[in-house]
Amino acid sequence: MFVKTFGSAVYGVNAYTITIEVNVSGDGASYALVGLPDNAVKESWLRIATAFKNNQLSIPRKKIVVNMAPADIKKEGSAYDLTIATGILAASEQIIEVETIGQYIIMGELSLDGSILPIKGALPIAIQAQKEGFKGFILPIQNAKEAAIVKGLEVYGAEKLTDIVGFFNGTHQLEQVIADPRADFANSLNEFDLDFADVQGQENIKRAMEIAAAGGHNIILIGPPGAGKTMLAKRLPTILPPMTLHEALETTKIHSVAGKLGDNASLVAHRPFRSPHHTISDVALVGGGNIPQPGEISLAHNGVLFLDELPEFKRTVLEVMRQPLEDRKVNISRAKFSVDYPASFMLVASMNPCPCGYYNHPEKECVCGPAVVQKYLSKISGPLLDRIDIHIEVTPVSFEELASTKRSNEKSTEVRNRVQIARDIQSARYTEKSGIHCNAQMPSNQVKVICQISDAGTQLLKTAMQRLNLSARAYDRILKVSRTIADLDQSVDIKIEHLAEAIQYRSLDRENWSG
Repeated sequence: MFVKTFGSAVYGVNAYTITIEVNVSGDGASYALVGLPDNAVKESWLRIATAFKNNQLSIPRKKIVVNMAPADIKKEGSAYDLTIATGILAASEQIIEVETIGQYIIMGELSLDGSILPIKGALPIAIQAQKEGFKGFILPIQNAKEAAIVKGLEVYGAEKLTDIVGFFNGTHQLEQVIADPRADFANSLNEFDLDFADVQGQENIKRAMEIAAAGGHNIILIGPPGAGKTMLAKRLPTILPPMTLHEALETTKIHSVAGKLGDNASLVAHRPFRSPHHTISDVALVGGGNIPQPGEISLAHNGVLFLDELPEFKRTVLEVMRQPLEDRKVNISRAKFSVDYPASFMLVASMNPCPCGYYNHPEKECVCGPAVVQKYLSKISGPLLDRIDIHIEVTPVSFEELASTKRSNEKSTEVRNRVQIARDIQSARYTEKSGIHCNAQMPSNQVKVICQISDAGTQLLKTAMQRLNLSARAYDRILKVSRTIADLDQSVDIKIEHLAEAIQYRSLDRENWSG
């Protein structure tokens, strides 16, 4: 008997329907699997046969041929176990209602005892199934809530192989999983474990972080150990504007493909915060591998990528970020295919000013010579530094500030409200400019149009560049940051004070900064 079942393959963050053709005939006992399967798919027969035996299902003593179409696309992973098993059960007439099988996408990995294990990419698979008009999606119970985000598609979570047999034979009822992603999303938007109010002192750094959040600017924090760089960076997502439903769906798709959502997860409601260790490889950061997977920069999409101790990262790792920082996506090219992963993130980096960590420290003496300090700073290339808008020096907090109980620190929600107002101004400004949503994304040809300054402002900027020995690349960055500061003040024009504040955020662009 010949039967078709349907599964799905995920490439990049999109899914493509795979047709599993199963033919069980009476001429000999054998099993053949064709259609460019990888080793994990080829091994499915042993899992399927053992699961059949342990659940009192018959293993057909006939010739079984399984074709995975289209045959020119490589099929990877163990998620096709359930698709193939259902096809064999239907073709061997153990499932009677064969006609209804073709209305469903069926995916899941089989355990030897017949239980169904979780899969990756349930959300993009569900989106594609809904687009192609499938009635429903049957998958592991752990992934059902994630897939149920998609409206117009019946989603059924199954726990064992026998549940599938009973469902199609009408002897067992699978419960349809219903999700209300909008309600779950709205309820989780403002739930944070961290808050800016936890940080004592560092008011100037908080101000720089607020400006970075308001304009989507990349920022680097330079200061000695224990000054609070990491503590501040971890709290940046709490002052970023809440994610829109579209951003949440994009982010959830990426985390679903990477298998980072966990069991019974729904929409990702908070902006991601990714903090890879400095020993990370190029591929782990940008994505790729033999079986392409999104890297850390894609997992940070619509959120924050925090690189702690920036000079300790390998030079090659930092340099591969340059193109994604500009294009806000990363392309992984292989001989037979190419995939794109979105990578629109805010880069937050921190570093010590020298190997010992105490250069420019107000109390402790630095033991590094000027040449050693310069060599340490030169580990960060000019082109990468050029893509970081705000450089801010972090000084240690005094004991008096740490111990003070008189002053109440501003909460993240208060800062976030100001950031949201500034972002709304920018959204209105860039309404007609595709792909631009905040000041940091402003192209060079728009800077002189949008960031116009007065004659007095021009003179101030000229004087600053001469006296502080600022590099030429600082010019556009200062104008973009000053535009954001003006937006925070809800000012139409960039004023002198906005420019003056932006100028001080270019520490590493000053010549001989390291002495």
